[in-house]
Amino acid sequence: MPADETPHEPDPPRRGDGLDHEPLWREVLGQCLRRLRNERGEILVETARRAGVSPQYLSEIERGVKEPSSEMIAAVAGALDVTLADLTLAVGTSLSGAPARAAAPAGHTAYALAA
Repeated sequence: MPADETPHEPDPPRRGDGLDHEPLWREVLGQCLRRLRNERGEILVETARRAGVSPQYLSEIERGVKEPSSEMIAAVAGALDVTLADLTLAVGTSLSGAPARAAAPAGHTAYALAA
C-alpha cells in the first residue's frame, strides 16, 4: 500500500432497501467489544484465547457479522473483565444515541423481538 493511502474498515453490510437504518444490536455490540479490547491494548488473538473462541469468530462478532449466543457474549465479556450488565448498558447507551427512524410516531416506541 502506498504511504499516502490509509487502510480503512470495510463498509458495514447493507440491508438492501436504500434507507438509513438504526444500527443492529449485534453491530453495536461488536463495536463495544472492539473498543473494550483496544482500551486494554490487546490483540484479537489474546482476547479470543481467554474467551475460548477462535480469533476469526471474535473478529466476526466485532464486525457485527455474527449474532453470538448469550454464552459467547458472556465468555467474551468475561475475557475483557466486564459484566454482562455493564456491556448491555454500553450497547444500550450507544443505541440510544442512534438516530430514530422517522416513521416512528413521537413518544411511542415499538419493540420487536426475534424468536
